Amino acid sequence: QVQLVESGGGLVQAGGSLRLSCAASGRTFSSYYMGWFRQAPGKEREFVAAIRWDGAIRFYADSVKGRFTISRDNAINTGNLQMNTLKPEDTAVYYCAAAKRATNKEYEYDYWGQGTQVTVSS
Repeated sequence: QVQLVESGGGLVQAGGSLRLSCAASGRTFSSYYMGWFRQAPGKEREFVAAIRWDGAIRFYADSVKGRFTISRDNAINTGNLQMNTLKPEDTAVYYCAAAKRATNKEYEYDYWGQGTQVTVSS
């Protein structure tokens, strides 16, 4: 069992940066891929980024590639999403999630956090 809690969301101007964190509890977190998803108002939840348990594999949605960086520190059971050059279209609720394999498919993630709001003003 893995419990996930996101933090770090907020309001930022376009071009600014935010760093989201995902605190995990449960002894098996280090064996999971960690992913980030987001859901904007009126839209479906979409994949943002994911990272393998050892950090050796990372992949991103095209819309955030080059602007967002995913990382994790298994020693403290924490994952992060550094978001730079933010755009108004990045406004969404951001969720961290855990999966047993490398995937961008929402249904393949077993555990989810409650989400944190990110708002980017123009």
